[in-house]
Amino acid sequence: MMGLREIRKQRNLNQQKVAIDLNITREALSHYENGRREPSLAMLLRMSEYFNVSINYLITGKEFQKK
Repeated sequence: MMGLREIRKQRNLNQQKVAIDLNITREALSHYENGRREPSLAMLLRMSEYFNVSINYLITGKEFQKK
């Protein structure tokens, strides 16, 4: 999930703070950021709302562009 780490760092948040806010372990967040584990749809929605970005951004690091 390329955008997850990027948005977290842009906002100067550490993994522990985000993990606590999302009610997950720091290790789970690390796995999501490094692509070792995929979050559930419900978790993607929570992260999208938390960071106020699209799910597409969390996954790809890019906003969806209509053609």
